[in-house]
Amino acid sequence: MPGRARALAAQVAKGAAMGVAALLACAGTGFAAPPSVVRPAPAVAKAPAQAPVKAPITPADVRRAEQRLAALGYWTGPVDGVLDEVSRQALVAFQKIDGRKATGRLTRADLAALERAVPPLPREAGAAHVEVDLARQVLFLVDGQGRVGKILPVSTGTGRPFSAQGYRGTADTPCGHLEVFSKLSGWKKSPLGEMYNPLYVVGGIAIHGSLDVPPHPASHGCIRVPMFASRKLPAMIPLKTPVVVYGCKVDDLQPLPQIVASAPISGATVAPAAALLPPG
Repeated sequence: MPGRARALAAQVAKGAAMGVAALLACAGTGFAAPPSVVRPAPAVAKAPAQAPVKAPITPADVRRAEQRLAALGYWTGPVDGVLDEVSRQALVAFQKIDGRKATGRLTRADLAALERAVPPLPREAGAAHVEVDLARQVLFLVDGQGRVGKILPVSTGTGRPFSAQGYRGTADTPCGHLEVFSKLSGWKKSPLGEMYNPLYVVGGIAIHGSLDVPPHPASHGCIRVPMFASRKLPAMIPLKTPVVVYGCKVDDLQPLPQIVASAPISGATVAPAAALLPPG
């Protein structure tokens, strides 16, 4: 029995040694501990792109805008680098004619557009006359050489039905070849509102000053102009002056071969063509 016990113990020891060797062999053939997990670094949020900062409008910019507006024929005040009411209305008229939003606020885009602009052309030529473009909501004085001057923003009839003070109708400003057939001085109260220095062109419809001249049609049919202009227009536009109104939705106005006026319009002439070019 002792011999058999010693033999069994020897076999157990031999088996244990073989197990250890097998484990060491496995370790040498790639059965190693799994590698540690490498986590990616958290993404850093990018700051939003900054919009380029535009330089503010300076008095020098305003002065240049006033110079260009005056050279192009718009009714401006003193060229002094101050965007006063007259200069602002000139800018509104330019923005309308150039197809821009009529804000009356000068921007860098407006300055660039002014440098590229050319004087607007009249609808008709001939003797001195007034033109009112309903589509663009502006008024021109046109001299005998066909040059446009004293360009103003206006507000004309809305084109919508109205009922006020017992009157019913459609707030239309009629297109056609009209004329100034009557002039009154000062404030005149009509059933549909007050008018300053009205220049009547057909029936009760007049070119007149108003304290409210928005950049869009807003009247019952009259042609509203800014107050500063209405104070001077009666002296500039004689009776019998032709007034050409166009720009209706259905514009079938046929140009006259020759417009005849009884007297020239004062203040319609603009600067010579050479002065209209931007500086080199």
